[in-house]
Amino acid sequence: MATRPASLYYLHRPLMAFGAAMAVLTVVGFVGLVVDDRTLVGAPIWAKPLKFALSFLLYAPTLAWLLSLLRRHHTAGRRAGTVVAVTAAVEMAIIVGQVIRGRQSHYNVLTTVDTVLWTAMGATIAVLWVANLVVAVLLLRERITDRATSSAVRLGLALAVAGMALGFLMTGPTPEQDAMMREGVATVVGAHNVGVPDGGPGLPLLGWSTTGGDLRIPHFVGMHGLQVLPLVALALLQLGRRVPRLRDDGTRRNLVRTVAAGYAGLVALVTWQALRGQPLTAPDAATLGAAGVLLLVTVGAAAAVLATARTPVPAATPALSGGTR
Repeated sequence: MATRPASLYYLHRPLMAFGAAMAVLTVVGFVGLVVDDRTLVGAPIWAKPLKFALSFLLYAPTLAWLLSLLRRHHTAGRRAGTVVAVTAAVEMAIIVGQVIRGRQSHYNVLTTVDTVLWTAMGATIAVLWVANLVVAVLLLRERITDRATSSAVRLGLALAVAGMALGFLMTGPTPEQDAMMREGVATVVGAHNVGVPDGGPGLPLLGWSTTGGDLRIPHFVGMHGLQVLPLVALALLQLGRRVPRLRDDGTRRNLVRTVAAGYAGLVALVTWQALRGQPLTAPDAATLGAAGVLLLVTVGAAAAVLATARTPVPAATPALSGGTR
């Protein structure tokens, strides 16, 4: 029987193919920023597909790797991964299609076509979230030998699912939109920003508001916990070759859990900040105080883990046979 080539592509073909498509779209997006001077809702028209392409370019291979860890529920996991790839592809097709049409993709209910496309996007987002939740549940039931990696995978995916769920905060109508809906004249339902209209001043490329709260921030930070925690686990594993206290996987697991708790606190913090209509770039005293407490608690907890870590005792070197005379 022929053996399957050892390639990243074969981790999960649909997800890796989607990731490759996002790599191409990333290049297209950068070119679009240069050659297409159109703007939409106060931002370059190709900024949105570029940001989504970069995000999915990170997400798809990571999820494919996570699915490769499944042994007991391999088939169910691969099917869920295929659902993620297909629904994400549909979402990206709508986003790019609307850019080509020169129309807003998110929250747009101006015409029947726009409404149908936005409704379809909402459906794909919901299915995408459920598929990721299924993967999270399957990984919770999977036995992964290295305890640090196990915690990183499970907690990272839990953060990603929570980050995706935070995106639903952007789909509800603002008070102004609600009033327009009652009058039957609404053209947009939903918003990124809190306290200021969408389309105002924002950070370069990211577009995050610098004048009000922006719910895209917790959505982004939460989703990419899926990459952050496994990278932390990998870094600790590499450091374990030089730092004896990190050679114990129980110690590394506790450090991963500490980082995960701190990261979850960060997601909660930026969500709280956004909901109060406060820009990321202008935190008030309450936000700075909360951030300081979060940092101190996280660093203190990590220090406590290291202070109580046990150093594995090296195996004794066998005595030379025969002795000396």
